[in-house]
Amino acid sequence: MSEAVLAVETPGADAPGVSGARQFWRRLRTRRAALVAASVVALLVLVALTAPLLTAIEGQDPTTYHPSLVDSARGGVPVGSLGGVSADHWLGVEPQTGRDLFARLVYGARVSLGVALAATVVQLVLGVAVGLAAGLGNRWVDQLLTRVADIFVAMPLMIVALALLAVVPTSFPRPVLVALVVGLVSGWATLAKLVRAQTLTLKEADYVAAARLSGWGTVRIARRELLPGLAAPIITFAAILVPTNISVEAALSFLGVGVRPPTPSWGQMLTSANVWYQAAPQYLLLPAGALFVTVLALTVLGDGVRTALDPRAASRLRVGTGRKGGRS
Repeated sequence: MSEAVLAVETPGADAPGVSGARQFWRRLRTRRAALVAASVVALLVLVALTAPLLTAIEGQDPTTYHPSLVDSARGGVPVGSLGGVSADHWLGVEPQTGRDLFARLVYGARVSLGVALAATVVQLVLGVAVGLAAGLGNRWVDQLLTRVADIFVAMPLMIVALALLAVVPTSFPRPVLVALVVGLVSGWATLAKLVRAQTLTLKEADYVAAARLSGWGTVRIARRELLPGLAAPIITFAAILVPTNISVEAALSFLGVGVRPPTPSWGQMLTSANVWYQAAPQYLLLPAGALFVTVLALTVLGDGVRTALDPRAASRLRVGTGRKGGRS
């Protein structure tokens, strides 16, 4: 049986094409909150990518100490109003060290977003591979992989991550290590179970049976027939994983086992700021506000993507949908 015949027999809903993408964008455009969130996320990514340029324009860097800009007699409080805000230091300076806050904030965005995205890629690759293998494998393979996924679902992420990050040598690049630990310990098992369930349903479809009868191998069937049908749940799950991973990275850095100085991270900045919230409140408010805005924007965007991909699902947030109830 030729691929042309298979294409004719494949239902459009099961093999999304260009029209499916257009419908997705049309539905997403009706969700104003999701569009605003997407703009915020795009701006954050742009700031992270252009951090060297932005700090060069300011004339600062995230690691240089400025002891003359802090009052040692008062314990290292920044000199001047608003935490040392000036033409040279747009958001002030860090207590005790005098490092530029703007530079540390934008470089911290690179670390936080980079670690979260890298961990998400690891989770997606591992979860999709394990889920497809379990759904397409024999009974023994399915049971083995399902039990392994169950173990990782029940595994306490923070405890395991704390243990792993504490024993790895400090010479290993810390952002890479955090991304690997978060990606390998959490998230992927839940995705694997979701992909397995969807695969078990999709492999019974007529077009998959036709591809199997035509002599296609398992890998080709998974790539050409199953993955297009799995795209929507995978994209939806990825949109949920990114803000979760940002929060996990911030929590690990806050606990002192994540990204370590002098590399800036929002969670690490919060750790140092917890004793300065009265003397220099901006040192706490800036990274906390950045984390809040980032996680909120990604969460709203993820909800918009989810409802745009599945118009039958009501928005959990019920904001910015353009229609009552969040339906298309």
